[in-house]
Amino acid sequence: MEIASLLSGGVDSSVVVHLLKEAGYNPTLFYIKIGMDDDELLHCTSEEDIEMASLIAHKYGCKLEIIDLHKDYWDNVVDYTIRKVKQGLTPNPDVMCNKLIKFGVFEQRVGKYFDKTATGHYATTTEIDAKTYLTTAKDPVKDQTDFLAQINYLQVSKLMFPIGHLMKSEVRDIALAANLPSSKRPDSQGICFLGKVNYNDFIRRYLGEKEGPVVEFETGKIIGRHKGYWFHTVGQRKGLGISGGPWYVIKKDIDANIVWASKGFDVDVQYGFEFSMCDFHFITENPWKNIKNGVDITFKIRHTPEFTRGKIFKTSDGYHLVSGQRLQGIAPGQFGVIYDADSNICIGSGEIK
Repeated sequence: MEIASLLSGGVDSSVVVHLLKEAGYNPTLFYIKIGMDDDELLHCTSEEDIEMASLIAHKYGCKLEIIDLHKDYWDNVVDYTIRKVKQGLTPNPDVMCNKLIKFGVFEQRVGKYFDKTATGHYATTTEIDAKTYLTTAKDPVKDQTDFLAQINYLQVSKLMFPIGHLMKSEVRDIALAANLPSSKRPDSQGICFLGKVNYNDFIRRYLGEKEGPVVEFETGKIIGRHKGYWFHTVGQRKGLGISGGPWYVIKKDIDANIVWASKGFDVDVQYGFEFSMCDFHFITENPWKNIKNGVDITFKIRHTPEFTRGKIFKTSDGYHLVSGQRLQGIAPGQFGVIYDADSNICIGSGEIK
């Protein structure tokens, strides 16, 4: 079997190579470069990552290729991010990077020549009735199925997740025992421009600043000033720069450039029990043949180890979800990621309206 293995230079993808070699495979390694070397702000330092990847390739006698996808990345993922932020929404670049770049452009240009693509994501796949489903990882804290919830059936059918059945601590132990050069590297903090570039500096580069009022939701009183609604997201607690808090962002008025905030941890207005989703995407198939009276599911609206129970209903233009418990900071633009009732199969995701 010909396997393409995506290598970031981190411990997870390095252990993937180790496990593949132990299983008798000889994968071809690929480092995907997405940074812009000629841009001081948006430059993503890849030298150390490539050095680590090269050491892994040398250690296991594997071929390493560097694939430069920075133009595709900035034309697609960054464009999506800026467009959503300008609309007052909260985008999820990690989800779109997986869908469009790692398993999109890479597959179209390189991955199609291989039988499988292996990655260091914490996820698993399961065969049920001859169909492949995206399923959750053993480690609930590291599970990344929510970041993979927009991939399609072709993508999930080709993917291998060799560390999905391991706890993070087990992955570290394997790396140390194998004396991997990346064994003690810290975990990355997300994709390039979010991990190594200040998010507000990034947004400011594209959208600038536009001062406006921060208004207390309950009283209508102006309690501060902000530098643009695009720097703030619903549910945000830090970064408003207002004393006497905690203050939470409740909603935004895009046309008037107003950020509405409310004080206190248990303010009812920052919670909700339901939300609607548009452009819902099924990974493998639509399992809801009869959804008239709602279907019991579990879900996530942000990257956390916990799943929330709820019911999903079909609407004329998408799906509506009613949660079994209060939800804090339902942010339009984020993805509602839906799982089966056992929190095992990741069914798909839709954008919160």
